[in-house]
Amino acid sequence: MRNAIVFLGALFLISFAAASEKPTEAEIEHGKYLVTQVGICQDCHTPRNEKGEFIKQQWLAGAPILFKPTVAMPAWADKSPRIAGLPGWDRDGAIKFFMTGETPDGFPPRPPMPEFRFNRRDAEAVVAYLLSLGPAK
Repeated sequence: MRNAIVFLGALFLISFAAASEKPTEAEIEHGKYLVTQVGICQDCHTPRNEKGEFIKQQWLAGAPILFKPTVAMPAWADKSPRIAGLPGWDRDGAIKFFMTGETPDGFPPRPPMPEFRFNRRDAEAVVAYLLSLGPAK
């Protein structure tokens, strides 16, 4: 009986911790603001149609970089990756990336991606918004 009570108590604590990690709607909206109005991530990470308008169905799905440096840069990225749903990233690694400007293996992003230095609250909000967009279809 004692083991059952300990097990149920542990299960309750685990489920409470998991529920508390679920982002609030306000956190997701704050992340959306940071992504679309501060970082302006859609400029590089969303493809455009022939009129130069964003293709809404492919929001933050990765796109060719439409500009080039005037001086050769060996690490320049020609295409931006999909960031909707953060494929290939775990939550903690993505938060660290937005706080430190470094990938989980310690490297900076390839140009033209800036090395963001968000505080923890803002980095968590950005990650919450990007994860809310769901996995690739």
